[in-house]
Amino acid sequence: MTEPGLDSAYSHCLHLARDHYENFPVASLLLPQHLRQPISVIYAFARTADDFADEGKLSQTERLHRLDNYCKFLGQISAGNYQGDDPIFIALQDVICRHRLPVKLFDDLLTAFKQDVTKSRYADFSEVLDYCRYSADPVGRLLLHLAISPSEYQLQQSDAVCTSLQLINFYQDIVQDYQEQDRIYIPQDELAAAGLKETDLIADNSTAIASVLRSLYKRTAKLMQQGYHLGVTLRGRMGWEVRAMTLGGITILHHLSQQPDDNLLSRPRLSKAQMTIILLLSANPILYRGHCQRLLNSML
Repeated sequence: MTEPGLDSAYSHCLHLARDHYENFPVASLLLPQHLRQPISVIYAFARTADDFADEGKLSQTERLHRLDNYCKFLGQISAGNYQGDDPIFIALQDVICRHRLPVKLFDDLLTAFKQDVTKSRYADFSEVLDYCRYSADPVGRLLLHLAISPSEYQLQQSDAVCTSLQLINFYQDIVQDYQEQDRIYIPQDELAAAGLKETDLIADNSTAIASVLRSLYKRTAKLMQQGYHLGVTLRGRMGWEVRAMTLGGITILHHLSQQPDDNLLSRPRLSKAQMTIILLLSANPILYRGHCQRLLNSML
């Protein structure tokens, strides 16, 4: 049984998740029923912190101040003495305690959100991967800790998948990230080596950056190869969920790689028919594994 105040806190997080659901697997019908509530709390934490970093007209100082408050609240949860009235942290304290989740993973997410405030260019690919270690990998690890007692190898597979999915998202949103947030996740050294300017990222003809992007696609496919088997090791609805998310990312990367050189900056979108096929293939681990390998091999 949960206390009335705790019930209200969980309801707040569920409501926020359903209203703002994007790519986080909160509303997925594939998720086991007992995990939807704690996942909605994790999402509420991440969504609101991300909004501090990105949304509205707050100054950099105010954005960092709000994220620092989140760090402080996490510290209180870690010490077992959060006494505030924020429904997200009331529910989060219960989720962390009930499921024994590592608080450090939430701290890592906040590190990424702070970096979003202060950093908008990445010198090389290793810097981009380091950002993904904080922005993407903690989410996969939290989901695994909720569902099972993961092995170190499964956590490493999850990192490979989550980093790959984050990179694929970057490749889809190159123009949007640059125009709306003044952020570029394409490594600066690779742009310079190709003789490209930042404005070439939003040029009508993307042929000039084709070699850079295709190299990034190939590296991402290699990374995904290290992790896509994770979904086969997970049973039940969680396994289906992870396989569907992974195959969805691989399919989008494949679409990106198949676009002509002069159209690489357009965002591929999966049709309802394609998403249905992904769900059906993901329902069968053998079909999933074979299809993933065929798509990845075609990009290597």
